[in-house]
Amino acid sequence: MMKIFTTQLTGHFNRILDQEEFSIEDSARLLAQALMGEGTLYIYGHNELQAIVTEAKSSSEPLLRTEALVDENGKLKELSQADRVLLFSYRSTDSETISLAKQLADMGIPTVGVSATVKGEAGGLEAVTDFHIDTKLRQALIPGDDGQRYGYPALMTALYVYYSLKFTINEILSEYNEE
Repeated sequence: MMKIFTTQLTGHFNRILDQEEFSIEDSARLLAQALMGEGTLYIYGHNELQAIVTEAKSSSEPLLRTEALVDENGKLKELSQADRVLLFSYRSTDSETISLAKQLADMGIPTVGVSATVKGEAGGLEAVTDFHIDTKLRQALIPGDDGQRYGYPALMTALYVYYSLKFTINEILSEYNEE
């Protein structure tokens, strides 16, 4: 079972790398703008994807000037035009994350969305954010003997995208500081 999961997960990461490279690069440029200026990078993760906020703020390699988008009471923090926002959700159809993205768009805050794009659904997260990265995780990875699928690593794929963005942002900031 673990070999199948590892093979599927590795293939999944490779699909993200191959098919989302330009979206990751464009998104990192947008997010780096806050860090090159006076802004803050705010991150939101739906449900357990909130762990990405902890990773960005409190890991052994925290991302510069990163804050949670919502406070402990679930209220949106006060943002400025210099700020940028990174939103993570399972699927592009998550109504709570879409509502948040619309609110940010109305405020004129540049935003990147990260989720699995649900094909055939209009008005998803990809339609209301400045850039969107498709995690491509539309179903669990391992087919079971009973016809069900198991192993839906939403946090792992979201962290893969987060680190892809982080490394690209670091490269951009490094080049900016050399100039």
